[in-house]
Amino acid sequence: MRDFRHEGLTHDPIHGYIAFTSGPLPGGETSERELIDHPWVQRLRQIHQLQTAWWVFPTAEHTRFQHVLGVMHLAARAAEALYESLAETCADVPSRGYVEALLRVAGLLHDVGHGPFGHFLDEHLLRDYGLTHETLGRRIIVGELASLICGIRRTPTHRLDPGEQLDPEQVAWLVVRPAASEQSQPDWLRMLRSLFCGLYTVDNMDFVLRDAYMSGYNTRVFDLERLLHYSFFSPAGLTIHNRGLPALVRFIGVRAELFRSVYFHRTVRAIDLSLADLFVASKRWLFPGNPLDMLDAYRRFTEWSLLVDVARWPESADRQQRELGAGWARLLARDHAWKMVAERTIFFEPGRGEQGSIFSRQDFFLAALRDALPAALRELPLRVDLARHIHRPGTQGPAAGQNFLYDPGPDVVRALADHELLRQIPQAYRICRVYAHDDTHRGELSAALETLAGPGSSDDRTNM
Repeated sequence: MRDFRHEGLTHDPIHGYIAFTSGPLPGGETSERELIDHPWVQRLRQIHQLQTAWWVFPTAEHTRFQHVLGVMHLAARAAEALYESLAETCADVPSRGYVEALLRVAGLLHDVGHGPFGHFLDEHLLRDYGLTHETLGRRIIVGELASLICGIRRTPTHRLDPGEQLDPEQVAWLVVRPAASEQSQPDWLRMLRSLFCGLYTVDNMDFVLRDAYMSGYNTRVFDLERLLHYSFFSPAGLTIHNRGLPALVRFIGVRAELFRSVYFHRTVRAIDLSLADLFVASKRWLFPGNPLDMLDAYRRFTEWSLLVDVARWPESADRQQRELGAGWARLLARDHAWKMVAERTIFFEPGRGEQGSIFSRQDFFLAALRDALPAALRELPLRVDLARHIHRPGTQGPAAGQNFLYDPGPDVVRALADHELLRQIPQAYRICRVYAHDDTHRGELSAALETLAGPGSSDDRTNM
């Protein structure tokens, strides 16, 4: 009989009941609840999932904490759907309990290195020290959380075999993006990484469902059940039967539309521009060093702590800090400095060069835009934004080759990108936007952008 004494439940609006092991457990085992309750995980309650979009979508107040619980749950569901094919494909696969526990812990901890405003912080602070939230997460996983991870012996439904012990290094390896060159790993572990880095992962399947629901975009936007049902591991890697391909194409389309409608909303990106100006000017007061050297301080560094701090700055004795405090106050009141005045979407088909074009870097784009304006307007205060989304499976780089298609007609597994349905989807797009302090010169700026964008662009009014 199932032992409910060692199980806890939380109810989630997306997945229903999410189970986790809860203590005290016999023999000094670590329960999943101990990891969930650890300060490194609990701090994710103080970091919004949607970076700055929660200022635009009033119901999207959900946090990274809710998301990682959902990813932990989906990791268990993936183990249930895929373990048998993994064991048939790879030699030396650990027990079902080990694989499920490994995936669940990796799902729970995959965002543990995030700081205030999520990916925004990667670009505007962590990059200064050659870091990402993933590399920080790796240090936390193999450091402060390692002993707890090693103590896990069960999930709500399975146990590790005698003698097995979770390896924190394997957890960290799963959640860090592949590097172009890295040490070899067992085939079964490389296969599992496609559940965290690929076209459809336990991470992005949860955030698409969760963000669509919480933002009010849609309550059930793709068929999760069908995607899992028709997925399996083949010798090539994570493979989807062609009966599941329409569900995957639907997922790709919905994810792209979420980027366009929510993550890349014109006002969200305007807030990001104002936030970047303020944050860069404020960094020396907000976090004055390398987070790797100050992990205790970084653990306390959240959106809550940051916003409480800057709210006090208007009363600071320091003149510069007072001025910045006034800027933060305007941002918190949604009085942002930039207004979108022109927009075009550029679609990149396979083989159409994106790198090296004026749309590959904001400085290139801004310089070309000024050159296209009448001489009297070339010194206008302007900002440009190049929001980029990749639709289809990558064909280059270390993350390529994560997903495959099984075609039962010729009985072959082939690259997913070769299928005619996938070929109909653009490789990527960029939403090219021009922001100014007001719309006085909207006509001239729109004409200049039209000149640069040329054929193949669209005047995207979906976010107007």
